Amino acid sequence: DTEGLLRIKEENQKHYRRAQRHQEKKEKIQKHNRKLGDLVEKKTYELKTQYEHLANLRRAHILELTSVIFPMEEVKTSMRDPADVSSESDNAMTSSTVSKLAEARRTTYLSGRWVCDDHNGDTSISITGPWIILPNNGDYSAYYSWVEEKKTTQGPDMEHNNPAHTISAALCYATQLVNTLSLILDVNLPKKLCNRQVNEFCGENLSRHRFTRAVKKLNANILHLCFSQHVNLDLLHPLHTLRNLMYLVSPDTENLGR
Repeated sequence: DTEGLLRIKEENQKHYRRAQRHQEKKEKIQKHNRKLGDLVEKKTYELKTQYEHLANLRRAHILELTSVIFPMEEVKTSMRDPADVSSESDNAMTSSTVSKLAEARRTTYLSGRWVCDDHNGDTSISITGPWIILPNNGDYSAYYSWVEEKKTTQGPDMEHNNPAHTISAALCYATQLVNTLSLILDVNLPKKLCNRQVNEFCGENLSRHRFTRAVKKLNANILHLCFSQHVNLDLLHPLHTLRNLMYLVSPDTENLGR
């Protein structure tokens, strides 16, 4: 029994010394982890500072790009809605009916609810100049009509003051701007638009299907950029091409360049 007790005491001594070594090793590891934690916190702060600096640079480049090369502004149109004129000339229609019809024309069904759009139909958005404009409501039917008429009628009168020319030019410039913004912001676009597709808007023989598909791809890319920069979703509309771009590059967009 005495010999067994001595053996047990010796084993306990060994375990105690081993526990001491493990405790020292644990303290060293904890000390190392604290140093790494401080280093990671310092590097994280430096990285955040660099991100903020990079965001400011991106923001400055974008504001310069959109003020010098691709300026955009809202253009008020003085044209009255033909439906309003016809309604006013009809003596059988009451004022309440006219107002209700006007309200219905300025209402859009968006995201499961009806949204009043005061800009719908009475404003346009210009890009690179006041003469290159897009309808604010995303109605590009003038281009379709021009393509259909082009197939049946030929003449010099069609080439002057044609709204289809301004629509195609504005969409071409908008596509170039979107591609440049994606490079500056380092954001991969969901719909790839190569140079051939950029020039596609400047063609004269785009079918309605090809034109609609190209416009949808452009609008999808613009919305993706807006989402990446945390633009207020209440301001966006899936059909308002240039207006969404204006909200994206606006100096009031706090997260522009993130």
